[in-house]
Amino acid sequence: MKRAAFALTACLAVSDKAAPDRTFLRLLPLIKREASDERKYVSKAVNWALRQIGKRNQRLNRAAIEVAREIHELHSPGARWIASDALRELRSPAVQRRLKRSETSPKRR
Repeated sequence: MKRAAFALTACLAVSDKAAPDRTFLRLLPLIKREASDERKYVSKAVNWALRQIGKRNQRLNRAAIEVAREIHELHSPGARWIASDALRELRSPAVQRRLKRSETSPKRR
């Protein structure tokens, strides 16, 4: 069930362009709480949800990076993997360029 919840979160982050930031900001504490679950597929889904939330816009990127830093401090190998992988992608030049471009480009309807 956890895996499904986080997979759905990731899908929502990618596909629901109209969802407000607060929807995802409220999910970040859940991601942090469940990051210590050592089950492989739960960890992968938590990681996926965190990365997709962090790629929506600059505000969510900063929030996701902060949560990833907090997750990295947890005493769990799985949590450290989630954090390291998410930080690598969310801080990458490609993601940062895309977010900056999307913030400055005119909105399409």
